[in-house]
Amino acid sequence: MPQIRRLPESLVNRIAAGEVVERPAAALKELVENAVDAGATRIAVKLVEGGLGRIEVTDNGCGMTPDEMTLALERHATSKLPDEAIEQVATLGFRGEALPSIASVARFTLESRPQGADTGWKRVVDHGVVVEEGPAALPPGTRVRVENLFAKVPARRKFLRTPRSEYAACLDVVRRLAMARPEIAFTLEHGDRKIIGTQADEALADRVSGIVARELKDNSVAIDMERPGPGGMMRLTGIAGLPTYNRGVADHQYLFVNGRPVKDRLLVGAVRGAYSDMLARDRHAVLALFLDLAPEDVDVNVHPAKTEVRFRDARGVRGFIVSGLREALSTGDRRSAQSPDAGAMSRWQQEPMRDEPSPALHSIFTGRDWTGPRAAVSEARSAWRGMEAGVMTAAPAADSAAPMGRAEEAAPLPEDADYPLGIARGQVANTYIVAEAKDGLVLVDQHAAHERLVLERLRAAGASEAVARSQALLVPDVVEMDETDCDRLEAAIEQMAGLGLVIERFGPAAMLVRALPHALAKANPQKLLQDIADDIANHGEALLLGEKLEYVLATMACHGSVRAGRVLRVEEMNALLREMEATPRSGQCNHGRPTWVKLSMEDVEKLFGRH
Repeated sequence: MPQIRRLPESLVNRIAAGEVVERPAAALKELVENAVDAGATRIAVKLVEGGLGRIEVTDNGCGMTPDEMTLALERHATSKLPDEAIEQVATLGFRGEALPSIASVARFTLESRPQGADTGWKRVVDHGVVVEEGPAALPPGTRVRVENLFAKVPARRKFLRTPRSEYAACLDVVRRLAMARPEIAFTLEHGDRKIIGTQADEALADRVSGIVARELKDNSVAIDMERPGPGGMMRLTGIAGLPTYNRGVADHQYLFVNGRPVKDRLLVGAVRGAYSDMLARDRHAVLALFLDLAPEDVDVNVHPAKTEVRFRDARGVRGFIVSGLREALSTGDRRSAQSPDAGAMSRWQQEPMRDEPSPALHSIFTGRDWTGPRAAVSEARSAWRGMEAGVMTAAPAADSAAPMGRAEEAAPLPEDADYPLGIARGQVANTYIVAEAKDGLVLVDQHAAHERLVLERLRAAGASEAVARSQALLVPDVVEMDETDCDRLEAAIEQMAGLGLVIERFGPAAMLVRALPHALAKANPQKLLQDIADDIANHGEALLLGEKLEYVLATMACHGSVRAGRVLRVEEMNALLREMEATPRSGQCNHGRPTWVKLSMEDVEKLFGRH
C-alpha cells in the first residue's frame, strides 16, 4: 500500500492554481478584486495578447509594507477576515490563495507603497521561486504584473484559447467589476488601445449604459425597492432593459450580490420568469441587477472563484426579484424601444434625378437645360402615364398595384387632451394603424397591440385562476420516474396543487396524477411531470408549470385578438390607441416585439430636406 505523504509547497500551489487560475481572466479577476478591497479609487488594467503575454493591474489603494508583501504570497494569508466569522465576510476576495497560486504558474511581480511611505518595495516570483527583491519607485498604492502565464506548465498552457478569446473573457471581468463599483474609476488598455475609461462616482445608470450600450439608458427602467429578509432588509437596484430591447444571447445579463459579480442559476431563472410573457423563447433581456442582503443570508464561499452563491431563503429571493422586475417594468409599460430600425430608415432615400425628366412630366419641363445641377427628387415612372388637358391620369392596373392604404377624414387633435399615441388617421395594408401625435407620426401593429391588451384583460379578470382550475382524471395516471425526480416533485406537491396539478407519491419511483390544470387537460402527464422535475433540478423551484399556464393565456390572447388584414373603422382604431395608453406593458407584444414605433416630426422633416 503506498504511503501517505505531505505534498511539497510548490505542488500544493500549482494544484490550488488549477482551481483559482484556470485562465488569464481568472487571474485578472483576483487582482482587480484585491485592488477594490484595498480601498482604491482608481484602477488601471493593461493587457498584452489577451492576458497571455502580460496582465498589469495598478491601483491607488492602501498599499503594503515589505513584510505584508511576503506574507501575502503565502497560502491562506489574508487581511480580509479580521476574525473567524467567514459567514460575515464583506470583501470580494478572502480565501488567501490567489497570489501564491498565480505566482506558482507565472512570472509574478508585486510592487507596493503604503500611503504615507517614502518609498515602495518590489518582489518578483518566477513560477514559485523568488528571483528578485528590493526597493521600487511608484506612487502610493500597488502594481501587480503577471507575465508568461503557464509558460512552464505546458500541459495547462495548451488548453488556453486564442488571444482573442482570452481577451473577451478579460473584458467581461473588467466590465462586471466596473459596473459593481461606480465609485471607482476604471481604465482598461489592450495593447495600444484604450477599451474602457470610466469616471469615479458616476450614476449607476450612466456607468452601466456606458459599459454595456449607450442606448440602454433610453430603453430601460430603473429599479430600487426593498423587502424584509430573514436577516434584515433585502434591496434590489439596477436597470432593466425594456422587453423590446433584447438580445439573441444571454451574455448581457449582469447580476451582482452584495457588490460581487455572480453567475447564479437561481437569479438567471428569476430573470427568465419575470420576462416570461414578454419575450420570445429565443430572446434574452438586457439588464444589470444589484441585490444587497445581510451577509448571513448568503453563502459566497461555495465555489473557489466565488462566482456562485447559495441563499438562505432561495424562494424568497427569487420571488423578490421576479416581483421587483415586473413592478419596475410596469412603470415603463407603455414604452417601447421605439427608434425605427436603422436598416428600414436607410431605405427612405431620395432617388437621384435622371438625365431626362419622367415622361409623365416632360411637358412641364420642356425647354429646361438638363445639363445643369440636378434636383434631388424624381417621380416614379410607372405611377403616372401622361398628362391630358392639364390633368394627370393614373397608369392602368397592369402598371401599378392598387394602393393598400386607407385614409380617414382628418380630425384636429384636441387641444386639452393628452394622447401620447395620437389620433388615428388611417390604416396601411389592413395591418398598421397610422396615427398623428403632437410630436410625430405613430405606426401601430394592430395585431401585436391587441394581443397584449387581450392578455392583460384576461389577467385582470382572474383568467389565470380560471385556467389553473383542476380537471380530475377519470382514471388516475401512474407516471414512473427516477426516485430523485419523485422526491423533488413530492416536495412541491402543495405548490403544484395551487396551480391545478394534483399529484401524490405512488411508491419509491412513481407519481400518481389525479388532476391536471384545465388549460392543460390534453397535456401528456409523463412529459409534463418530467419537465417540471427537470425545472426544479435546474432552478430549485418549479417554474415551468406557471410558465406553461402563462403561455396558455398568451395563446388564448393571440387567438382572441384583432388579426392582421382586418379592416378597422376609425372609431375602432382610436379605441385601440386609448386602451394601449392605459394598459400595462402595451409597448410590446407577448413575444417581446414592439407594438408601436414613433417617427418624430424632426425625422419626418429630415426625410424631405426641411431641416
